[in-house]
Amino acid sequence: METIKLNIDLSVNQLIEAVKQLSPKDRLKVNDAIWNEDIEIPVEHQKIVLDRMAKAKTNPERLLDWDKVSKTL
Repeated sequence: METIKLNIDLSVNQLIEAVKQLSPKDRLKVNDAIWNEDIEIPVEHQKIVLDRMAKAKTNPERLLDWDKVSKTL
């Protein structure tokens, strides 16, 4: 098992540049370590998403096609 011991002050940009120097395999490990945390989605946000999904089912013509919309951006 590889270990790295760091005790240095880095800005976010410096950290990003350091991570960019890693191999793709090690970048994925960093990504997994960051995003595999249990992240709680607030109930208020869940309600917003569920409400939007219900509106889309009830009124599908209100939705826009991403391919068409992205061309206008």
